Amino acid sequence: MPNKLFCFGTGFSARLVARKLRAEGWDIAGTTRRTDKFDALKAEGITPYQFDDGVPVADIAKALQGVTHVLVSTPPGGNGDPVLAHHRADLAALPSQTWIGYLSTTGVYGDRNGGVVDEDDDLLPSGKRGRRRVAAEKAWFDLGQRHGLCVQSFRLAGIYGPGRNALETVRSGRARRIVKEGQVFSRIHVEDIARTVLASIARPHAGAAYNVCDDDAAPPQDLIAYACGLLGVDPPVEEPFETATLSPMAASFYEDNKRVDNGRIKRELGVELCYRDYQAGLQALLDDIVRKSKGITGEN
Repeated sequence: MPNKLFCFGTGFSARLVARKLRAEGWDIAGTTRRTDKFDALKAEGITPYQFDDGVPVADIAKALQGVTHVLVSTPPGGNGDPVLAHHRADLAALPSQTWIGYLSTTGVYGDRNGGVVDEDDDLLPSGKRGRRRVAAEKAWFDLGQRHGLCVQSFRLAGIYGPGRNALETVRSGRARRIVKEGQVFSRIHVEDIARTVLASIARPHAGAAYNVCDDDAAPPQDLIAYACGLLGVDPPVEEPFETATLSPMAASFYEDNKRVDNGRIKRELGVELCYRDYQAGLQALLDDIVRKSKGITGEN
């Protein structure tokens, strides 16, 4: 029997993982919040199910039948992790050592004033979203320990990739260069997220947490300037963070300042990043845009 992946949430990152495993002959099923997205999932060979915080999977026994791997990308809310809230018992009944991957965030570390963090550091989240992620991670690891499931967490840095990157921000006219002294962010191309998840499936480590980011934490204003250079346009003027008008959500991203160490995915999983820094990632995305504009097919 082929391996079967069930995705709680088939968003940007999980969907790429699903595509890659589908290409290897896996059976894939996954959830979406809206039934009008079912046809798009079916077109990619993904059996769709509806799931939301207030809408559990209607036929969860059928959905999880034959499942060998589970990928969770739904974020926690005010009432905790929605998957565990509705389907903890169903997951607990899966066969021993079933692989479960939880897509978390580097926000669990909080602010380190530009210092380096790795997976052995304490989790000291700055805000509400980070605290919810810490609680969700703990709950997933507890599920694994109690029921013999192979749970691992992937702490993702800022995600970018096709259709979701600084090039698109510049082209849409939404780019800003907000400067906060000493501020850096870690990032990760979605292709390298998928590469890391697949490497974990090949080398499972129950209870492991993995930082998933590239090798170059960098100031956000530098990223925008580089994207402008690739597109041949003038960068927007720099705006001091202290006087910039930002939404509460946008401002919250500047609360945490840290450099995330990614050594564990290389040592334990043998991951070799496709895009070690944002320069390589953005250049590849631009090259892909140019190829498509010329009618040339191919992946990044």
